Amino acid sequence: MRAPEFWKNRGPLAQLLRPLGWLYGMSVAWKAATARPYKCAVPVICVGNLTAGGSGKTPIAMAVAVLLQNRGAGDVFFLTRGYGGSAEGPLLVSRQPSVMVGDEGLMLARIAPTVMAKNRPAGALFAIRQGASVIVMDDGHQNFTLAKNLSLVVVDDLGNGLMIPAGPLREKVTQGLARADAVIAMNDDPLPGFTGPVIRARLVADGAAFAGRRVFAFAGIGRPEKFAASLKESGAIVTGAKFFPDHHAYGDAEIARLRTLAGDATLVTTEKDFVRLDAAQRQGIAVLPVTAMFDQPQLLDRILAGV
Repeated sequence: MRAPEFWKNRGPLAQLLRPLGWLYGMSVAWKAATARPYKCAVPVICVGNLTAGGSGKTPIAMAVAVLLQNRGAGDVFFLTRGYGGSAEGPLLVSRQPSVMVGDEGLMLARIAPTVMAKNRPAGALFAIRQGASVIVMDDGHQNFTLAKNLSLVVVDDLGNGLMIPAGPLREKVTQGLARADAVIAMNDDPLPGFTGPVIRARLVADGAAFAGRRVFAFAGIGRPEKFAASLKESGAIVTGAKFFPDHHAYGDAEIARLRTLAGDATLVTTEKDFVRLDAAQRQGIAVLPVTAMFDQPQLLDRILAGV
């Protein structure tokens, strides 16, 4: 989904919806208190967040998997629920369309074997049968069906600080941070009540190929404005931009319209959007690659070593 504008402030609509947000937060707290999570035979590392979309969680999960691979941690597998995908799973993500397995699963599968499953315990068991030595769960901090050996919480913009639907939070910040073993902080905002390790991180775009070039940006992600800003910071001449809802499935007519809007400029999108395009739609469309960088990678490495 695309974050509503009123999630940025505490205006009248946010205040009207605030009681529903309290109920939403209470439901998460109740699930946490009453859950009986399944504990599987291999370590489970969860990379989650506190908000609905746009925190950089998936690139962080990919970077964590690479660190584990470099440590010789054995066969690292991803576990994803495949948001936006129609399949129930569990299944191994390969070349299925994004409407079946979700765009995040296709991105993760470029780094390590990826299991998509709506039922997390079933997905973990399937991954183990496929040979997993360690499981990195992309998202799932508010899912209590599978026990985690390590919970890394990615924190970025918390918006107006209210809970869904009044704001972007999935639960109270203090409540979510109480279950975190470490925080991956994408900004310098305070973390109320959290005394554990904090690792500063940022998403770095490799836009050198677009410096001085005329480009037209399009994206269907949680915070598309950051994507357009990254292109400008790379030196690209952004002639225009078109944004869609998060996880948007592009039709042929929409791609044709984007080509018309771009004119002689190069169409550029995100990796997450690119995997949702079919082979014909991808023709002539460039990608802005983004990598997660940690200010203290050695600290994160020590935390992973403990698992």
